[in-house]
Amino acid sequence: MTHEREITEPVDLCLPGGSLNPGAVGWSRRPLHRGNLRGWGRAKRWEYWGVVTPGHIVGLVASSLDYAGVHGVYVLDRATGRELNTDAVVPFARGTVFADRSGQGRTSVRGGGLQIDIEEGPHGSSVRATAPGVAVDLTMPLPDGHESLSVVIPWSSRRFQYTVKDVGRPVHGTLTVEGRTVAVAAADSFAVLDHGRGKWPYRIRWNWAAGSGPGRAIQLGGRWTDGTGLTENALFVDGRLHKIGDELRWSYDRTDWLRPWRITGTRVDAHFHPFHEKVSRTELGVIANETHQCFGHFTGWATTDGGERVDLDGLTGWAEEARNRW
Repeated sequence: MTHEREITEPVDLCLPGGSLNPGAVGWSRRPLHRGNLRGWGRAKRWEYWGVVTPGHIVGLVASSLDYAGVHGVYVLDRATGRELNTDAVVPFARGTVFADRSGQGRTSVRGGGLQIDIEEGPHGSSVRATAPGVAVDLTMPLPDGHESLSVVIPWSSRRFQYTVKDVGRPVHGTLTVEGRTVAVAAADSFAVLDHGRGKWPYRIRWNWAAGSGPGRAIQLGGRWTDGTGLTENALFVDGRLHKIGDELRWSYDRTDWLRPWRITGTRVDAHFHPFHEKVSRTELGVIANETHQCFGHFTGWATTDGGERVDLDGLTGWAEEARNRW
C-alpha cells in the first residue's frame, strides 16, 4: 500500500524554473493542477478520449511530444471487427493547441488528413473529429458531483507526470463511418478521458485498464507508477471515487494477447476477457512505440473505501501494455 496525499486546492504542476512543484504531488477528485510545463525536449502533452458504444469503440488522441505531434482517429466496428485507423505525425507538433488545465479551454490538432477539436468547460466537453471515412461529433456532459482521478507521479524533480483519468463519463452525439451515421446514446455508451502533462524518461513501459458500466467504473494502472509512492488506481460507484493505493499485479500472456488478463491487489481482483486486439507500432528514429490495446469485458470485484465489495461483471473497456522510446 502507498501513503498518498489528497489535494483539495488548485496548484501549479511546476515551479517557476520548470522543476516539479513538491506541493503538486498527490491526487485529487477533480482536476486542480495547472500544467505549466516549461522547456523543450522531454515535455509531453496529450488528450485521449476513448468511447464505448454498443456498436463501436472510438479512440481519439491528440498529443505533442515536443519534436513531433502524434495524433490518431480510430474506430472499431464491434460486430464485424473492421477497423478504421488514421494516424498522423506532425514535425515539431506544429499547429497544436493544448489547454493548461483539464476541463477548461480548447485542444486542437490537425495533419495527415485528420482533425480533432476539443472544447471543455464547467458543464462538460465536446469532441469533434474527422478523418478519411470517419466523422465524430460527441458531447460528454459533466454530471453534478461526478468525480475523476487526478494524480501526479514523481520520478524525480525533473521527471514527472500529471494524469487525469475520467472514467465512466456519459456521452451522446453521432458517429459517421463510411457514410453511415449512427446515434450515440447516453443510456448505453460511456467515455473515458486520459489527460496527460509531464516530463518523461526516455524509455518507459505501462499498463492501463479502464472499464465502464451503469453506476460503476474501474481505473487501473501499473509499472510506470511502481515505487513512486502513488498509484492511478480507483473504483467509481455512482460517480464517487474510491482511491485504491495498492501497487497491483498484472498477469497476461504476451504471446497471446486475447487470453484472459488478471489484475490483483488487496482491494482488487479484476479479470479481463478480450474480444479484440488493436496493435500500434511507431518507428521514427528517436521515437518508437509498441502498444497492444485489447478491448473486452471485466469480471471480478473491487472494494470501496468502506470495504464494500463491488461487482465488476459486465463493465466494458480495455486493458493495454505500452512500451515507449520517446
